[in-house]
Amino acid sequence: MSLKRLLKSFKDAFRGLKHAFWYEQNFRIQFFSAFVVLALTLVFPLKVWEVIILILLVVAVLAMELLNTALEYFADLLKPRLNHYVSVIKDIMAAAVLITSLGALAIGLIIFLPHFIALVK
Repeated sequence: MSLKRLLKSFKDAFRGLKHAFWYEQNFRIQFFSAFVVLALTLVFPLKVWEVIILILLVVAVLAMELLNTALEYFADLLKPRLNHYVSVIKDIMAAAVLITSLGALAIGLIIFLPHFIALVK
């Protein structure tokens, strides 16, 4: 294994993140939501396992959005007019991101809601 090759891999990965951040609105929204969630882990006295779950959920949602974006770019190469399944594939990937995000939201509410309620009282 070459250090030069490893560094190039990291450079390519960060270039992909930069592209997704600058050109994909949904990724930016999810990125900023992740930032808020991670900031809240510093504000509230969460248990270690709660923080671990929140980090895993943040990673899952962001990774799913990146997979969705990559698949959409790939599917666009095929052009929807060549195969009607291209739009179906894109819809299914968007649904996967939606389900992942809604699951993360539900778990986030379960973890954070008691802290917000205590804050209001």
